[in-house]
Amino acid sequence: MPRILSIDYGQKRTGIAVTDEMQIIASGLTTIPTNDLINFLKDYFSKEKVETVLIGEPKQMNGQPSESASIIKGFVTHFSNIFPDMKVVRVDERFTSKMAFQTMIDSGLSKKQRQNKGLIDEISATIMLQDYLSSNRF
Repeated sequence: MPRILSIDYGQKRTGIAVTDEMQIIASGLTTIPTNDLINFLKDYFSKEKVETVLIGEPKQMNGQPSESASIIKGFVTHFSNIFPDMKVVRVDERFTSKMAFQTMIDSGLSKKQRQNKGLIDEISATIMLQDYLSSNRF
């Protein structure tokens, strides 16, 4: 089975998570500088079969798009132009950063380790992906 990849897109850095080949487990893959994202994805897609890419959709508490929504929408358009055959699913990313930070605390990471914003982005992408997997089970 092909993998599902999740992107927590940010202006500076982007967290990426991916499923195993059976689409059962979501795991953090990496965090990369956003300006390297497309090249990273081209390389990754050439090595691994991916059928769906989840991209976070930032919303405010009332469900309206957040300030960064237009930036991410631009990325989605750019992504779809470069990878026209890739299925893109937008997923609500509200609270993922807070959940990621709490996960780091619960995992016993030190205060210094919890200041690693790249790790927060990677964990956020993993949470989005795991939520997607959980909500799309039969």
